[in-house]
Amino acid sequence: VQLQASGGGLVQTGGSLGLSCVNTGTIARINRMGWYRQTPGKERELVARINSDGSTNYADFVKGRFTISGDSAQNTVYLQMSSLRSEDTAVYYCRTNEDRGAGKAEYVYWGQGTQVTVSS
Repeated sequence: VQLQASGGGLVQTGGSLGLSCVNTGTIARINRMGWYRQTPGKERELVARINSDGSTNYADFVKGRFTISGDSAQNTVYLQMSSLRSEDTAVYYCRTNEDRGAGKAEYVYWGQGTQVTVSS
């Protein structure tokens, strides 16, 4: 299983950018897929996630600006970002949590990260 993230780049403040993450392997049962971000010297933080029931969760700092969507059949997750701010500059990572069955811990897969830079 390998998560391949793409779509990062340079965008001006107020602009939009879309990220994609494709799973090139097979994950039998997905609990949730999400996007995280990290800047130097800081912990990786949740940006948004989509759960197996289709519900979504967003960090407060992206609510109303970012939209997560996913296709569990194709193991693909997207992040549409708009009204970008300089503080959104970070490396963005996709993540997938696999359900390994009753009584077993979830297994977490991470993508390689894609750089998003927002310039003023």
